[in-house]
Amino acid sequence: MSIQVAIVMGSASDWDVMSHCAKTLNDFGIEHEAKVLSAHRTPKELEAFISQSEKDGVQVFIAGAGLAAALPGVVAAQTTIPVVGVPLIAGSLDGMDALMAIVQMPPGIPVGTVAIGKPGAINAALYAIAILALNDDSIAEQLSGYRKTQANKVLSAKLD
Repeated sequence: MSIQVAIVMGSASDWDVMSHCAKTLNDFGIEHEAKVLSAHRTPKELEAFISQSEKDGVQVFIAGAGLAAALPGVVAAQTTIPVVGVPLIAGSLDGMDALMAIVQMPPGIPVGTVAIGKPGAINAALYAIAILALNDDSIAEQLSGYRKTQANKVLSAKLD
């Protein structure tokens, strides 16, 4: 099976959060690849990765970034494949700067934006899975089952 989702992050330290994205994709059996590539420090390598990923049939990009958070927007500027941006906690603003940078893309270059940090990484994977489910009944069934399990956990919660 070919890689369906490409995960990219600007620093190896981002893996602490972005690994939750990969774990969620693994739980659904979604083929993915994760790379460390910087919009600022390795722009040519990032461009080559995006181009190769398109040729390889990647259907969704997930980009995690902190601080100025340029990475998701740079990826989106180079492809028409859906891009999901994960704001990461870095610096003194606890990820709010990254959230604002990713969510305020100019008209014409959309980036789906999720929550800051680990919840965002998990939801980015689930968002990518929902996109893949549009054309894959098996993935759609898995996602539906996952949602039912989540609902059952809420309904069966016991309060002390």
